[in-house]
Amino acid sequence: MNMITRVVPRGELRHQAGIVRGLGSPFVAAVLEAGQRQLSRAPLTQTLIETWPGDPIDAALAMRFNAALHALARRNARPGLSALYRRHHDDFDGAIGEALVAEDAFIAAWMRHTPQTNEVGRAAAIAAALMVVQESFALPVELLEIGASCGLNLNLAHYGYDLAGVRAGVAESPVHVAPIWTGPPPIARSFSVVAARGIDLNPLSATDAKTRERLLSFVWADEPERAQRLEQALALAVVHPPRIDRGSAVPWLAQQLATPQDPDTCRVVFHSMVLQYMTLGDRDAIDAMIVAAGHRATPDRPIARISFERERAHAQVELTVTCWPGGAARLLATCHPYGNWINWR
Repeated sequence: MNMITRVVPRGELRHQAGIVRGLGSPFVAAVLEAGQRQLSRAPLTQTLIETWPGDPIDAALAMRFNAALHALARRNARPGLSALYRRHHDDFDGAIGEALVAEDAFIAAWMRHTPQTNEVGRAAAIAAALMVVQESFALPVELLEIGASCGLNLNLAHYGYDLAGVRAGVAESPVHVAPIWTGPPPIARSFSVVAARGIDLNPLSATDAKTRERLLSFVWADEPERAQRLEQALALAVVHPPRIDRGSAVPWLAQQLATPQDPDTCRVVFHSMVLQYMTLGDRDAIDAMIVAAGHRATPDRPIARISFERERAHAQVELTVTCWPGGAARLLATCHPYGNWINWR
């Protein structure tokens, strides 16, 4: 995160509400709009938002605010707020204003922690990109994930997919991912994951109740199917525990890329919606390391990078893949931030 302190323009929650409404979540948009109107009733939260160090979009500031309120509603901590989230009334200002007054310290404390969405819907985009990698190499893959959170996307080989009618993964899996798809379908290619390992500053455990609460709180309240899929992915992660290391991405990735690669295996580094939380220096170091590893790649030990990230201007989320030998980069799709839809190129 860029730590140059600046004053966030007043109205950040209202601004983000418009974006959220465009992404198909009118309830969360209404929460953010009411939050903006009532924000002065929560001085700690108001100060935190209006003096945030860095880019509020990169920091997902509005999503932190929304998730804090969702967590309170799920806990039944404020009856009026819980009733709002259950659609028992539509007094957004009354319920959110009361919660801001009573829970100002909780909301501000919650917002200081980096979001932990670990959105399973993004696995469909990563799986589609793996099909593209298979077009080039047709080899089993070793996955390395930066910013793995709870590791749910490290388990992507255990999920079932419907990608514009192209079926992939495990048909009988309890976790089924079927994004809205525009553009041509991907070329159907099976892929085999022989190893999967990730890194996170604060790895989460699917067996921990607080982890489940935090992840579910970041799911938009008007997307119950998404919450159900997350719960199923968490249950599957108990059966198939992902391998996640605790630490910083840069030294970890350096160590992983320096480890000899098995022959006839494709090493794939992937990340989704995590670079925005990293410093520019760390991003540059990761880019350089992957390119250097790519230059050492051979046909029987290829390297690929799959990126599901906002482009620098924040206008859209792009799914890209780069493969070595060769280093050819391809823009595969633009995507909904949580993978709800994929516009395949």
